[in-house]
Amino acid sequence: MKLKNSFFYTLREDVKDEDSVSSNLLVRAGYIRKSSAGVYMMMPLGLKVMNKIMAIIRDEMDKTGCQELLMPALIPEDVYVASGRRAGFGSSMFSLKDRKGQPYVLGPTHEELFANAAKMKIRSYKDMPFSLYQMQTKFRDEPRPRYGLIRTREFIMKDAYTFDKDEAGLDAAYQKQFNAYKNIMDRLHLNYRIVRADTGIMGGLLSEEFQAVTPLGEDILVLCDKCGLSSNIEVAACVPEKPEVQEPEEELRLAETPNSRTIDEVVSFFHKDAKHFVKTLIYNVDGKAAAVMVRGDRDVNETKLRKFLNATDVELAEPEMVREATGADIGFAGPINIKCPLYADEEVTYMQNFIVGANKTGYHYTGVNQKDMKIDKVGDLRNIMEGDTCPVCGGKIHFAHGIEVGNTFKLGTKYSKAMGLQYLDQNNKLQDVWMGSYGIGPARAMAALAEQNADENGINWPVNVAPYQVAIVIISMKDEAQVAEANRIYDELTAKGYDVILDDRDERPGVKFKDMELIGIPYRITVGKGIKDGNVEFKSRTSEKEDIRTADIVEKVTEILSR
Repeated sequence: MKLKNSFFYTLREDVKDEDSVSSNLLVRAGYIRKSSAGVYMMMPLGLKVMNKIMAIIRDEMDKTGCQELLMPALIPEDVYVASGRRAGFGSSMFSLKDRKGQPYVLGPTHEELFANAAKMKIRSYKDMPFSLYQMQTKFRDEPRPRYGLIRTREFIMKDAYTFDKDEAGLDAAYQKQFNAYKNIMDRLHLNYRIVRADTGIMGGLLSEEFQAVTPLGEDILVLCDKCGLSSNIEVAACVPEKPEVQEPEEELRLAETPNSRTIDEVVSFFHKDAKHFVKTLIYNVDGKAAAVMVRGDRDVNETKLRKFLNATDVELAEPEMVREATGADIGFAGPINIKCPLYADEEVTYMQNFIVGANKTGYHYTGVNQKDMKIDKVGDLRNIMEGDTCPVCGGKIHFAHGIEVGNTFKLGTKYSKAMGLQYLDQNNKLQDVWMGSYGIGPARAMAALAEQNADENGINWPVNVAPYQVAIVIISMKDEAQVAEANRIYDELTAKGYDVILDDRDERPGVKFKDMELIGIPYRITVGKGIKDGNVEFKSRTSEKEDIRTADIVEKVTEILSR
């Protein structure tokens, strides 16, 4: 591409309404531009990167034997009603009606349609296995779009689906897709970890996430370097901390605690460590109150709680529901004589002589023990914390943050049952098809790469996804010899199939250099006064420049890009 007459621009200043390093750089470098909250234009440079990422994804999908198709984005709403997922998506699904009043949605995901498509082929066990994938735009009405391309309302996703006759077949198909995903992440040069995750609204038997490691990431990754444990915090198992010695039980006492509602205020009032307190939180679980106990320095894991109670919706209760359950203002809830089901994190059952709210405004109980309350059910209900014991090897847990770039699901028969996807087995009996689902967000991968490869000058793209591999900068457009030599090098490199930028703008050299660093071109050839001596300057984006003979420059670039 020659820049003089192309659609090319950069911004010198940071963008005020972008809240991440990657989104700021991608906008400044002319890769993307915000159209509205959570919706972005993909500009020519951005589309070049996206297309290269998608080419890598397509290549690995095709190697698995997966066939590409394209599903519609406009889908009748009753498809999701039939699968039971319409209520689960709720207001996050864009909905509309056609001129006849029929309800439609903009597809947030396509499991149902793929199951319907599979019905066209599947009659017997002999019709499987097979797999399908697409690159399609998805729509989700995110309440808080943020971080540029990382959390958006409209985005392209590669989603693939496998179809098998039994669980053993699903396991084999899953492993094939899983390995393809690892190849994709490696070829993109992402720094990533694979973690176990919650199946969420997708459901099924297993979910694993491919997380790009970066401080920006919204997800907390639970890691153990000793045994290699990798998990999303949503599903990370906890080892309860037990007292080293048994204490004699104290007498239960009611203590007045004016103006002490939060755990910090109560800790300050009693001058004790938070480990000596138990928090009782009131949740609205599918419309009914439920109390959950965790140690004072712990947090309830709502994903675990939802699964523990087999619930659809779990959220902290509104003040009115709290008062009905406790008889007190917010901040004084406790387990003794509470008027709703009481659940406890396992760790609480090992505690002795602890302090709780008294279900009486302005009061707490001290000297509380297990005999003083009636717990309905005990389970692992808390978030793991850094420094906690690894549930696998007993080592110490540490955290990292990640951007979910890809995920893989063993769906089992959830969608085939809902959509009537069946086959006749060897005994001529109807059986449900076993499905797997596999997604990658190319735009998220692009943002993650920008985040991981940002420096003070711009983006340092891996060479295989950079929009252009080589930039040729002409120092003086008035020097005919420089212009001629730059065009010769440009023509020879493009003839070899390389993506090359020729910066032939009437700009100062410093502007050209800064722009090429900002947009992240891996290699730069500078054609300047040195051509009088038969030399051009060559440098990678992160190395020192060196003089190369003009006759040798094409061969040198070819050698580097062929590695």
